[in-house]
Amino acid sequence: MDYDPEGGAINVRFLQADNQRANFIVQNFNLETANSLRRVMLAEIPTLAIDVVEVLDNTSVLADEFVCHRLGLIPLSSRGVEDLLYSRDCDCEGYCDNCAVVLTLNAKCTGSEIMKVFARDLVIESNRPNDQVGRPVIVDSEGTGSCIVKLRKGQAIHMRCIAKKGIAKEHAKWAPSAAIGFEYDPANKLHHLDYWFEEDPEKEWPKDEDRINLDGGPANPDEPFNYEAVPTRFFYDVETVGGLDPDQIVVQGIDTLQHKLAGIIHELSGSSGGADGMDLGGAQSPTMNGAGYGGVDGAGYATPGYGGASQWGGAAQQGGTTPYGATPYGQSW
Repeated sequence: MDYDPEGGAINVRFLQADNQRANFIVQNFNLETANSLRRVMLAEIPTLAIDVVEVLDNTSVLADEFVCHRLGLIPLSSRGVEDLLYSRDCDCEGYCDNCAVVLTLNAKCTGSEIMKVFARDLVIESNRPNDQVGRPVIVDSEGTGSCIVKLRKGQAIHMRCIAKKGIAKEHAKWAPSAAIGFEYDPANKLHHLDYWFEEDPEKEWPKDEDRINLDGGPANPDEPFNYEAVPTRFFYDVETVGGLDPDQIVVQGIDTLQHKLAGIIHELSGSSGGADGMDLGGAQSPTMNGAGYGGVDGAGYATPGYGGASQWGGAAQQGGTTPYGATPYGQSW
């Protein structure tokens, strides 16, 4: 869609796009939705990461827990992760090919030189739903990936790593992006920020002239302050850790946000689903119209609960019983 700086439909303008980062502007948006998209891209996009490590041998100088933590932070390819189930949704006992990817790390130093073990030494041994998911991300020029551990002569490491699907809300190792830049007022025209300064904020605070020019130029000091002004142009800078392409992070973020909003709309516009078929026109409190305590409300509707009696099983009058026996009261209440 063409970029429309004058307003109108929501549109996007890309400033930079490659396999590591995407820098773009969203026009004619609102702050609440823009920030929601940023938070979803940070924490709610499913990726793959090593979650369980079975230590078979480790004679390195690093403790088992230390090595396992490093393994969990190694980025794995999450392209096609939608073909995997969450482990909580799988019927298997621990893990299987439907919900996990198994990688093996097996190395031993036999020479006199110090041996480095890299992410490239992780070998996939399980069947995968596609050829991409679970592969260690290697982007350096040497083709080694992250360094896991160093071994001296005679030292060895042998671990079985189970990678599972998850989101960054559960743990940071499932985060798809290293950072997401977000800005909506580079020149501070809206005066949402109060700059701390020693002498002159114009000289002490750096300015991104390119973004200021894209946002309509610098602020006019003679222009009166507008309390009703709201941001409509938002700058995003999405940087990936390598498991997903930046454009996929954005697309899946939008898709996840749509599903969350659809779930809220469904809950707010639902019906009672009761036997009487009464449509309440939306969500209701669990105790609305006496629900949960039995009996009939003032409008004549029978509410679910305990059969019209008190919640202790007896009629609410003299002679009723409590869970501890007959009531000590001499009259109705």
